[in-house]
Amino acid sequence: MNKKESRTSTTTLPETGFIRLWQIIGCTKRGIPAIIPVCRSTWLNGITAGKYPAPIKLGARMNAWRVSDIRDLLDSMA
Repeated sequence: MNKKESRTSTTTLPETGFIRLWQIIGCTKRGIPAIIPVCRSTWLNGITAGKYPAPIKLGARMNAWRVSDIRDLLDSMA
């Protein structure tokens, strides 16, 4: 798999499950493009304002978002 193909596969959402913040807003260090192109602080402020879905706590220091919540957000943005 070449570099372009791996980037394409990371932008597609899985059918179910959870995804982390860097998978949503992208990560330049990992070469992952953003699904929703906003910065981290904008995303967190949007959660506080109710614009973006709240995370699910998976551990003491791990938050994730349901794929279904992100799909619903993308549908509402379209």
